[in-house]
Amino acid sequence: MLPSITTARFARMSRTSALRSGCYAITRSTVEISRFRTQKPLGAASTLRLSPFARFSPVAGCRWHSCKSEASKSGETKSAETRTCKSQSPSPSPSSLQFWTSMSTWRRAGVNTFRCLVGCTSGDFSAMWFLQMFYPELGVGPIMAVAMASGLTTSMLLETVLLRFGRDGLPWPAAAKTAAGMSLISMLTMEAAQNMVDYHLTGGAVTFDSPAFWAAAVTSMSVGFLAPLPYNYLRLRKYGKACH
Repeated sequence: MLPSITTARFARMSRTSALRSGCYAITRSTVEISRFRTQKPLGAASTLRLSPFARFSPVAGCRWHSCKSEASKSGETKSAETRTCKSQSPSPSPSSLQFWTSMSTWRRAGVNTFRCLVGCTSGDFSAMWFLQMFYPELGVGPIMAVAMASGLTTSMLLETVLLRFGRDGLPWPAAAKTAAGMSLISMLTMEAAQNMVDYHLTGGAVTFDSPAFWAAAVTSMSVGFLAPLPYNYLRLRKYGKACH
């Protein structure tokens, strides 16, 4: 009776010891595996694949928290890089329709073009009237050329005054330098379009007492405003440069 009880108890003790050693071996191997995994730079998704034993073990738990913080830092860095890339995203190409749909740019380009129109028209018509009144023998060609040069000059002078006494408040040298750096392509396009329409409608004659002259002047000024407007918009949207 006694030997059989002793033998059964010994067998149970052996099985218990084997189970304990097996659990110890499994736990140790789990910790080793978790150490091996956490030594590598892990992302947030990789840390979630660690076993529950490794997460709650003393060593692996510390590793898991450090990996989690590193993953959050790397996520913040990536998000910051993404925000930087978004803020530095290039503007659409001029060949796309989206490039020409900025209403704020159109308004700014319209204001710049109108200021140029006022300066060019005042100098242009004044020179044409003066030369036709006192030097009619010069002919239409020379009078138009002098009128265009006069329009460019008055446009730059007007812009210098606006930059000096306007919201910019620039000193006279800086205002004159800025005005001289305006786009000559824009002003020459405006002058050429305006003078061609005016010559076609009135033959280049300046008669202030004729309603036909004023109707032709309004038409030529409208064409002179619209001709350089897309170019001014292009420079302002693509390069951040204005004709004024």
